[in-house]
Amino acid sequence: MEKKLYLGIELGSTRIKSVLIDADCEPVAVGGHNWENRLVGGVWTYTLDDIWQGVQASYKAMATDYEARHGEKLTAIHGMGVSAMMHGYLPLDKQSEPLTEFRTWRNTSTGEASAVLTPLFGINIPLRWSIAHLYQAILNGESHINEISTITTLAGYVHLKLTGENILGVGDASGVFPLDDAGQYHPGNIIDFDTLIADKSYKWKIADILPRVLPAGAVAGQLTEAGAKLLDPNGDLRPGTVFCPPEGDAGTGMVATNSVTAGTGNVSAGTSIFAMLVLKKGLSKLYPEIDIVATPCGKPVAMVHCNNGTSDLNAWVQLFHEAFCSFGERLSMSDAYEKLYHAALEGDADGGGLMAISYLSGEHNTGFEEGRPLFVRTPDSRFTLSNFMRTMLLTSMATLKLGMDILTINEGVAITQLMGHGGLFTTKGVAQKLMAGALNIPVSVMETADEGGAWGIALLAAYVTHSDMALDEFLAKRVFANRAGSIVQPCSDDTKGFDVFMKRFSAALKVERAAVDYFV
Repeated sequence: MEKKLYLGIELGSTRIKSVLIDADCEPVAVGGHNWENRLVGGVWTYTLDDIWQGVQASYKAMATDYEARHGEKLTAIHGMGVSAMMHGYLPLDKQSEPLTEFRTWRNTSTGEASAVLTPLFGINIPLRWSIAHLYQAILNGESHINEISTITTLAGYVHLKLTGENILGVGDASGVFPLDDAGQYHPGNIIDFDTLIADKSYKWKIADILPRVLPAGAVAGQLTEAGAKLLDPNGDLRPGTVFCPPEGDAGTGMVATNSVTAGTGNVSAGTSIFAMLVLKKGLSKLYPEIDIVATPCGKPVAMVHCNNGTSDLNAWVQLFHEAFCSFGERLSMSDAYEKLYHAALEGDADGGGLMAISYLSGEHNTGFEEGRPLFVRTPDSRFTLSNFMRTMLLTSMATLKLGMDILTINEGVAITQLMGHGGLFTTKGVAQKLMAGALNIPVSVMETADEGGAWGIALLAAYVTHSDMALDEFLAKRVFANRAGSIVQPCSDDTKGFDVFMKRFSAALKVERAAVDYFV
C-alpha cells in the first residue's frame, strides 16, 4: 500500500523549509535552504532565481533526507501545500510572469495609499497589504498597471506555477484585499476601489485581478507535470499531488500552534515578530497598529505585526561568533546562540540601562519608513555581556508590546496564554521567559516549535482528506492530543524590569528618528 505523505513548503524570510509528514502528522523528512532578501533600488525583494533555486534546494534536501531515512526515493506525495511571507506585491501578466520585482512585506513606501484606503474601506489597511502596494503603484504612475492579469502573494505565485490554479487561502487573501464575514472579498470595498480608480480607465476591474479564495480543507488543484519538473528537476516526483489552498506564514503559524479557535493566540518571532489573537468579538474601533485578518477557515483575527524582529540580534550573534572563532574557539553557530542567549538570563531585569533599537527596515507601528539599527548607553550604564544580550532580546519584543497593550488594555482582550514559535524560541527557555515577562502573559512553546509554518502547511495539506471535521477538531483530535510543550508564567521582576526598559525605549525612538534623518 502506498504511504500517505503530505508535504509543506514554507518560504520564510531567511529560510525556505520543506517538511514531509505521515498520516499521523509526524515529520518523516525535512529539508531547508537559507536565503536573504535584497535591498535593490530602495526595494526589499527576492529575485525569481532566489525563489526557484531556493524552493528546489529545499525540496531536494528533504527528498535526500527521506531517502536516507527510509531507503527509497520519494516519488509520490498524497497532499501538498505552499506557505510564504504574507502580503507584499507580486503583479503577474497573462503568462503568470511577474511585471515588477517581488515587493516584500518589509517595504513601507505605501503610506500615501494606506492613508487613502483606510478611511475609504473603513478598516485599517497596513502598509504591507497587497492592495496598498497596488494603489501606491497607481499613484506613482507605474507603467505596468494596465498589463496586470492578477496580483498575488509569494505563496499564491508558487502555488500557481505548480498547479496552474490562481488561488489563495482565506488567511493569505485577508492581507491582499479586505474580506467579508463569509471569507470572500468585501463586495462594498470592491465597488469603493473601482470607483476610486474609475478615471484611470484600466482594462481590468479589481475583482478581475484578485485570486479565487478558498477555505482550509478545500481542494486547490493538483501538481501538474510542469510543476513536478519545476519542483524536482531530477524527475523522481510524479504529478497529481492534491494541493490545499496556499497560505501566509501567519495562518500556518496559527495551525502549527493549535491557535485557530476564538480566544486563542500565538506569537511568531523571527525576522519579523507578530502576534495573532483569534477574536471572540470585534474591536471597538479602528487602530492603525492592529490588522484584522483571518484564520485559514475564516475566523477574524487581530494581528499585531512588527517588521523588525531578530535580524539585528542575529547580526550581533554572528559578530560574537566571529570573535570567538578568531581566538581559536571551535564553536558552532547553534552553540553561540545557546551561550549568548543564556547569558541574557544573568542580566539585570531592565537590561542595565542599555538601549538598542533593532530597526533594520521601516516600522509602521512607530512611524518609521526606514530603519537604522542602533545601540546606545549612558556613561553609568552597566555594560556587561549579559546586559547587552538581554537588551538585544528585549528590544526585539518592544514594538510588539506597544500593539499588545492596545488589545489587552484598551480593548480588554483576555489572553490566557500565547503559543510561541519561530527562530527566537529555538534556544529553549530564554526568549520564552523574557517574552512572558515582557507581555505579562504566560507563553507556551511546543516541541514542534522549530518546524513552524512548514509543518503547519503540511497539516493543512493533510486536513484536505479530513475536511468532514472542523479544522479546530482535526487539530485537537488528530494532531495535538498527545503533543508535549512547556509553559512559562510571567515573573514579576521580569515584568517590572521590562516596564522600565519600555520607558527608555519610547524615549530612544527620538534617537532612532535622528539616525534615520542624518545617518545616510
